[in-house]
Amino acid sequence: MANTIKHQGIVENISGSHLQVRIVQTSACASCSIKGHCSSADTKEKLIDVIDESSSYQPGDRVWVTGELSMGVMAVLFAFIFPFLILIISLFVFMAIWNDELRSALCALALLVPYYYILWLNKSRMGKKFSFSVRPMN
Repeated sequence: MANTIKHQGIVENISGSHLQVRIVQTSACASCSIKGHCSSADTKEKLIDVIDESSSYQPGDRVWVTGELSMGVMAVLFAFIFPFLILIISLFVFMAIWNDELRSALCALALLVPYYYILWLNKSRMGKKFSFSVRPMN
């Protein structure tokens, strides 16, 4: 169970086997007793889309939303690490070719456009990798 991410949630909408679950994401400070006097405590409500074939849930049901920890690692890689590497490596390559900082920086930034476009084209395939599951709260 150490390799899963687990949040409490409430089922908001049901459309066939597609569930929308509302979770409350809290920072570590949100449970502090003096959070009212501090500006760093925050909570956010998020809607999570879940595919559940059993369809045994009703709106208002309290559930556990679980996901694999590896999904979080992969999300960080695709959203931050890979674009950063593309940016840095291409900047050094363009600087070696042209020796012009402005043009090199603009071309390195421009390479991020096709990267994110390729991610957008593969969103259905990535949606299968980044899927959550629900379990009833007992």
